Amino acid sequence: MISALRIEGGTPLVGEVKVRGAKNLVPKAMVAALLGSSPSLLRNVPEIKDVKVVTDLVELHGVTVEHNRETGELTLDPSNVSRAENADIHAHAGDSRIPILLCGPLLHTLGEAFIPDLGGCRIGDRPVDFHFKVLQDFGAKIDKQENGISIKAPKDGLKGNTIELSYPSVGTTEQVLLTAVLAQGKTELKNAAVEPEIMDLIAVLQKMGAVITVETDRQIIIEGTDRLEGYTHDALPDRNEAASWASAALATGGDIFVRGANQKDMSTYLNVFRKMGGGLDIRTDGIRFYHPGTELNPLVLETNVHPGFMTDWQQPLVVAMTQAQGVSVLHETVYENRFGFTDALIKMGATVQVHRDCLGPTECRFGNKNFRHSAIITGKSKLHGADINVPDLRGGFSHVIAALAAEGTSNVTGVSVISRGYEHFGDKLTALGAKFEVID
Repeated sequence: MISALRIEGGTPLVGEVKVRGAKNLVPKAMVAALLGSSPSLLRNVPEIKDVKVVTDLVELHGVTVEHNRETGELTLDPSNVSRAENADIHAHAGDSRIPILLCGPLLHTLGEAFIPDLGGCRIGDRPVDFHFKVLQDFGAKIDKQENGISIKAPKDGLKGNTIELSYPSVGTTEQVLLTAVLAQGKTELKNAAVEPEIMDLIAVLQKMGAVITVETDRQIIIEGTDRLEGYTHDALPDRNEAASWASAALATGGDIFVRGANQKDMSTYLNVFRKMGGGLDIRTDGIRFYHPGTELNPLVLETNVHPGFMTDWQQPLVVAMTQAQGVSVLHETVYENRFGFTDALIKMGATVQVHRDCLGPTECRFGNKNFRHSAIITGKSKLHGADINVPDLRGGFSHVIAALAAEGTSNVTGVSVISRGYEHFGDKLTALGAKFEVID
């Protein structure tokens, strides 16, 4: 795993990269396999850290996992699900928040679950209380302990309920889906997230035998069943990684064909990319993203839940915005602390101002709460090399791309976090002609 890079900037990224299954779907589909009474086969699985974390966690609970890295096929056999030691769960969970999604399946199979203190990228509040609240809605008992949370199902099992989310949270929607499918009776989920990865998880559960109806106005109805079987499923491609490489092409003046990129799931991003002046060649097997050689256009943009502009898309795009001619405005409405990565961009010569006001058409939930969640980016900036440390997954990718776009040498530390969501990151940089060396 790469921990630090010395990057020589100023060379456009040109070539081809391939994206496989989505980071925001594959680990959740792996968890879903715990619900089955027979083995599951998941295809198009990337080699990323989150897959390794979930593999370790489900193996601790007795699931047999076989991973063919060449074909990207993952087989999970839950025939011998068993209780794991709390200390082992804590050790293998690391900084991932995924363990909380094991709760529903484990409550159904074992009657209990343990969740250690949760980590993840420090980009804003991800209140796990949402998860515990919906588990309580199913009848689970929550016991907060010194080193984590102990959760137990009632003796007569979990029961469906009517649940309304205060915000269409992806993680909480996944929690409800993974719990409701084997709960007794019907569950009505209101104000649910409807991202493509949620729809793909629903497809997985439906293959297993679940009865799930997606209504209008963010309502999902799940009719509980007594038994689910295993599944065979091809994970949808990672639209976040595809968008990241697209922004890298703009920022460095490059030309990148992203094999596996899917137009349907990226339509909002593609519109923004084109408005900025980027070139697109949409094919059946992927999308070519390229800088046309003319000045890039500034934008006024706001992140939002699907079908809005995704929050994971904004950080790499901000680097491209520093190369646009004029003033861009970006209002972040999903995570309140996602602009910390801009400090490094400023150090590299970018002109970025971060504000507490809602600088967008929507007055969001972070307004008047002292969160610096809007940014003004003035370009075109001449970036120069610097020594920087990666703060989080998407911010880390953005720092690397900024270093590649800059003149001179940059030393980038903390790069290992990028492996959480970008498969074979160093190999892909090499394939695109990036000039860098790994620092021990």
